[in-house]
Amino acid sequence: MTKALPRESLVLVVDDEPDIRELLELTLIRMGIGVVVAGSVAEARERLAESKFDLCLTDMRLPDGEGLEVVRHIASLGVDLPVAVITAYGSAENAVAALKAGAFDYLSKPVGLDQLRALVKSVLSLPEREGGRHLEGQQILGESPALRQVRELAAKLARTQAPVYVSGESGTGKELAARLIHADGARRSGPFVPVNCGAIPEALMESEFFGYRKGAFTGAEQDRDGFFQAAHGGTLFLDEVADLPLAMQVKLLRAIQEKKVRKLGATQEDPVDVRIICATHQNLARLIEDGRFRQDLFYRLNVIELRMPPLRECREDIGRIAGAILARLAIQAGGQPAALSPSALEALAKYDFPGNIRELENVLERATALSGAAQIGPDDLRIAPLPEEEGDANGGAREAAGLSNLPLPDYLDRVERDAITQALNRTGFNRTAAAKLLGVTFRALRYRMQRLAIREPEQ
Repeated sequence: MTKALPRESLVLVVDDEPDIRELLELTLIRMGIGVVVAGSVAEARERLAESKFDLCLTDMRLPDGEGLEVVRHIASLGVDLPVAVITAYGSAENAVAALKAGAFDYLSKPVGLDQLRALVKSVLSLPEREGGRHLEGQQILGESPALRQVRELAAKLARTQAPVYVSGESGTGKELAARLIHADGARRSGPFVPVNCGAIPEALMESEFFGYRKGAFTGAEQDRDGFFQAAHGGTLFLDEVADLPLAMQVKLLRAIQEKKVRKLGATQEDPVDVRIICATHQNLARLIEDGRFRQDLFYRLNVIELRMPPLRECREDIGRIAGAILARLAIQAGGQPAALSPSALEALAKYDFPGNIRELENVLERATALSGAAQIGPDDLRIAPLPEEEGDANGGAREAAGLSNLPLPDYLDRVERDAITQALNRTGFNRTAAAKLLGVTFRALRYRMQRLAIREPEQ
C-alpha cells in the first residue's frame, strides 16, 4: 500500500506479519518517509516492478520463500537499492548469509525502533529536523522548573568535553540524559558506548574495559577491543559506576588520567580519546566515607554533576510524560493511543512513583493491556494510595518487614530481576549454569530474561 502523499524517500517493507508491517510502516511514516508493504516474495517482486525504492526492509522468513530471495532478486535487477533483512533473535547464520547475498545490514527481532531509525537515517542520509535532532521518544519532556533546569544544564554540558556525573534515583532517565549530551556535542558523530558496571563479572572487568591480545589467556583466540577502544572518538557511559570493585577503580583512574589503556597480554599502551559520563543511583560521597569508592576517582568523574529529579518533584509534568509513553506504546502495538481519564490522571499525580519514570512506563503498559478500552480509568492503574491513617501504619509494617513501597507486582519483578542477575554474574553470564543455580529450566530463564529486559553485557 503506497501512501498518497508524495515523499522524498520511499521504502519497501516485506513481512507476512501484519503487526510487524504496521509497526515498521508507522515508524517510517513518522520519520517523513513513504512506505509500500508486501507480504510475500511474489508480492515484493510485483512492488519492485511498479516503483523505484530507496530502501528495502525484508523479513527472513516469508510464506513463499526466504528474504534472501528478495535480496538476490534486487541484486539481479542491477539497481542501487540497499536491502536490510530482519532475522530471528540470535540467528547469526541467517545474518551472515544475508550479508553475503548482498544485504548491507540486518536487524534482529524483536526490532528495536531506535536501531531501525538509526539504520534508515544512515542509508537515506536524512536531514535532522530543527528542534528534533534526537530519536523520537528520546527527549527530556516536562516544563517543571526541575526538568527545565536539567535541559538547560545538559545543553551547556554538551558544549564541553568535561567528565559528567549524572546522579539520581533509579528510573529517572540518567542514561537518556547522557545520550542527549552526547548527541548535542562535538562527539555526536562518534560512538556512544553504554556500560552497566554492575553487570560485568569482576574476573572479566579488565578484559572487557581494556581488551586483550590473542593468547593473553585461555580462550583468547584473537585480538579484541574493550569498551575504551570501542568508544574512541565518542562517549563512554559508565552506568552504576559505584558497583566497580576497588581494584578496577584504580585501573580506571589511570586510564582516565593517562588517556591510554593497555590490553591484556600487550606490552605497550594505546592512546584513547573518550569522554566519560558516569551515573549511579547510590550516594558516592557516603561510599567514599565507607571506603568503598576512591576519592581521587570521584574527583576525576564528578567534574560537573547533573542531577535527574525524581518524578515526585515534577508532578505537574506527569500528564505530559504519560501522554508520550501512551503514544509510544500505541505505535508499538499498531493502534491508537489510549487516553487517561481525569480521575486516572489525578491518581497518577498523587502517587509517589518510587520507581520514577520506569515505573510510570510499567504502570501504563499494564493499564493499557488490562483495560483494552480507549480510556484508562483509575482502577486500571492499580496504584491507588492507601488512606493517610492506614498508609502510615501499613507503610511502617512493610518497612519493618524489609519490603519496598513499590506495588506488589513491581516489587516481585525487582526481586526476580535481582536473583537472576546475581545468578548470571556468578556464572559469568552462562545461562545454562544460571538456570541450574536458580532451579529453573533454560527455557524458563530465557523467558524471564526477555520479560524483565535482562540482557547480556555488551561485548
